[in-house]
Amino acid sequence: MATVHLRIGDLVWGKLGRYPPWPGKIVSPPKDLKKPRGKKCHFVKFFGTEDHAWIKVEQLKPYHPHKEEMIKINKGKRFQQAVDAVEDFLKKAKGKEQNSEGKGESKGKKTVQKPLKILEEDDEDLSALKDPSEKDLTDSDPEPSTLERLGAGPGSGFKWETSPVKDDPHFHHFLLSQSEKPASSMEPISKRLKIIEEDSGSTSIQAADSTAINGSITPTDKRIGFLGLGLMGSGIVSNLLKMGHVVTVWNRTAEKCDLFIQEGARLGRTPAEVASMCDITFSCVSDPKAARDLVLGPSGVLQGIRPGKCYVEMSTVDPETITELSQVITSRGGRFLEAPVAGSQQLSNDGMLVILAAGDRTVYEDCSSCFQAMGKTSFFLGEAGNAARMMLILNMVQGSFMATIAEGLTLAQATGQSQQTFLDILCQGQMASTFVDQKCQNILQGNFKPDYYLKHIQKDLRLAISMGDSANHPTPMAAAANEVYKRAKALDQSDNDMSAVYRAYIH
Repeated sequence: MATVHLRIGDLVWGKLGRYPPWPGKIVSPPKDLKKPRGKKCHFVKFFGTEDHAWIKVEQLKPYHPHKEEMIKINKGKRFQQAVDAVEDFLKKAKGKEQNSEGKGESKGKKTVQKPLKILEEDDEDLSALKDPSEKDLTDSDPEPSTLERLGAGPGSGFKWETSPVKDDPHFHHFLLSQSEKPASSMEPISKRLKIIEEDSGSTSIQAADSTAINGSITPTDKRIGFLGLGLMGSGIVSNLLKMGHVVTVWNRTAEKCDLFIQEGARLGRTPAEVASMCDITFSCVSDPKAARDLVLGPSGVLQGIRPGKCYVEMSTVDPETITELSQVITSRGGRFLEAPVAGSQQLSNDGMLVILAAGDRTVYEDCSSCFQAMGKTSFFLGEAGNAARMMLILNMVQGSFMATIAEGLTLAQATGQSQQTFLDILCQGQMASTFVDQKCQNILQGNFKPDYYLKHIQKDLRLAISMGDSANHPTPMAAAANEVYKRAKALDQSDNDMSAVYRAYIH
């Protein structure tokens, strides 16, 4: 597309990643926001949202000449709301212009407009977030309250696409890239704005929202493979199918595939066959050994990898395993992404997992509709291994917390206190959460049906402790919790829920 000459105040269509063009207005960025390096870009506020993003010039089109074209290819409700917001803005702007002209004539004066500042590549005079004419839209126009924020760095390569993306009002992408200020790396630029800024020369991480802007999921046309139909995998595959993805499944215990075949999935005979048949193959298995065997073993994934094939490792494993798998997949010309998930069987079934991704950014983008189907949020954490590290830290905290809660319940009982009253008080305080309430209620009811296997949380604690050792960082709390889970395993609680750690204190 030919480069267009745009300036602050211009109405445009802006293209973000895999999402459709969206109406916006070029505005001035905040004073404290550095312009991204690389190709020339403009700072855009999107109509119908409170979203802002840096957009490369080649990914911008003037609003009016392309309006009919864009309306034809995008039919989503939120998209229409955004277009309506543009029209309302234009009407109000025209009305104010007419009023200004009328007043000018009565006073014998003409209204003089301030020249619009062009945002050049070397322009360092960054003004406030809003330009004067933006106030009318944000202060007066009604806007959908549930449309999420989005951010995009100019370093990503975007192409105009004509396939519509429908509404998905709950899903968030968090794109983690490079920043020069570690001390404030996780702070938003302002209370209502988070921007992604790509700078390959620095080492810290900054978070920014990049959310599907208009909606309900349009499944990718890529063929999806899924290996491993355990507690988490089953819910994930079910949601992929519900959202219209073409999925080929494989499981070590073949009969687990039957239900999904009935729901429309295809059956792969081996991991290698699935990988060779599909464009993107996901796997979700129990531990590092299972993850390695799935790729490197007989009829394993590696045998089906060809140049361009994508492999997404969703298992919670150690970063060393991720590095090994990434190397062997890419050595065959494949593309690799790790994407372990935070959640439980229930959250998996509900499509409300949190996905932590790292590795090949283009694979992350290709997986967008899949991640929207299976989760409520995704984070991109940079190079392969980062997601494994973050996942182990999260599960270390969760496992230690669960053991502490179990310890508190049993101490309450040992000292003659009501466990139910302990729970009631706990759930009225600062630690109140669905997790605490559900786990404690299950303990009091003696219900240890697995939502997250005890053996898996103990595995995660063990791996986190080992990671701490490698970093020469103490993990005494996790080590203590790990010993309690090991005792619970010795009491034959491995295949029960993690809350069964409670039984380690009463036997």
